[in-house]
Amino acid sequence: MKLPQIGPAFLITAAFIGPGTIITASLAGANYGYALLWALLFSMLATIILQEMTARLGIITQQGLGENIRNQLQIPWIRNIGIFLVVSAIVVGNAAYQGGNLSGASLGLSDLAGNNITFAVWPVLIGSAAFFLLWTGSYKLIEKTLISLVALMSIAFVASLIIAQPNLSELFDGLFIPRMPEGSALTIIALIGTTVVPYNLFLHASSVGERWKSTKHLIDARRDLYLSVPLGALISMAILSTAATAFFGNKISIKTAADLAPSLEPLFGSWSSILMAIGLFAAGLSSAVTAPLAAAYALKGVLGLGPTKNISKDMINENKQNILLNKHFKAIWIVILALGVAVASSGYKPISIIWFAQVANGILLPLITLFLLWIMNTNVMGKYRNNLIQNILGGIIFLVTLLLSGKSLMLAFSLT
Repeated sequence: MKLPQIGPAFLITAAFIGPGTIITASLAGANYGYALLWALLFSMLATIILQEMTARLGIITQQGLGENIRNQLQIPWIRNIGIFLVVSAIVVGNAAYQGGNLSGASLGLSDLAGNNITFAVWPVLIGSAAFFLLWTGSYKLIEKTLISLVALMSIAFVASLIIAQPNLSELFDGLFIPRMPEGSALTIIALIGTTVVPYNLFLHASSVGERWKSTKHLIDARRDLYLSVPLGALISMAILSTAATAFFGNKISIKTAADLAPSLEPLFGSWSSILMAIGLFAAGLSSAVTAPLAAAYALKGVLGLGPTKNISKDMINENKQNILLNKHFKAIWIVILALGVAVASSGYKPISIIWFAQVANGILLPLITLFLLWIMNTNVMGKYRNNLIQNILGGIIFLVTLLLSGKSLMLAFSLT
């Protein structure tokens, strides 16, 4: 049996396991025990289904989701509205979340360093590391770095879970028996929303085209996906289960990621807090690299900052070899990264920015899911278009994302 090639799907795992996921999963475990593990299982399955579509799209067309959306929307006013929504959501959303990624990585390093350095310095240092990694323009180096960070997160959080010694019977009940404890609706939405991320659909469609050039590699892309996303889900489940073991029913309050490592030490010893700090750093740095990268791929595609139609696949492939060095591509990720560093270093809690990001993301998630389903049924996919089962599963996920978006928007506007 051929072993799966580790590759682009690990970027997706590196992207969705960020500080936001860590604190959301921790709060879910602290407040509801193991009861919401099933939401992470659902999120994993939904992510696999959607990302498999983007993998097929990227390999068959050798273009990203952004390019395909721009090419398929032939009516100018519809195209302009779609482009506006995607651009506004990605610029504001990624900038806001980038601040959170850098803050999370900074908290991890600050804990490991013993808080001996002013906190505002850490986002600058971590942002600089992300900058130089992206500036190299080496897709292989970026991919290998992110794979290493995912491996580090896996070791840190799974080891934390082993130290915590969870109740396995309750853990498996929570994983396979869906329940909604009173007041848990928004937490369930948050768990799904931190895993099924619209930016990752752009990132994956483009990155598979960087790695694989022909349809014979579809099986490699799927193996990569079936290894990477479940590993990310395992990390999330380990975080939730550790928090459930440590905090649920013990009247220990955690409100931010900064509370996690110090709160674990009295319960399970210094190693648990060190592992949590390492995991937090790895999660923050990996997401700090992938968020600007995803934004650059998405905006380059929808804004037409590269060859998008009426050209051969050979020309597309030749252009892709240099896309990480393209001046427009660089300008986009530099702006997103700089905004994130500014937000994280200022000490300002960007409530209004995150509010707008929540609104924009609420609109974008079902919209991009719908765009993807539509494109996967067009002639551009040829014989590799969606079959009936894939469309049914995709339709179910679209309805769930629509409900998720509605609840998120109502929350943002304080209607619930």
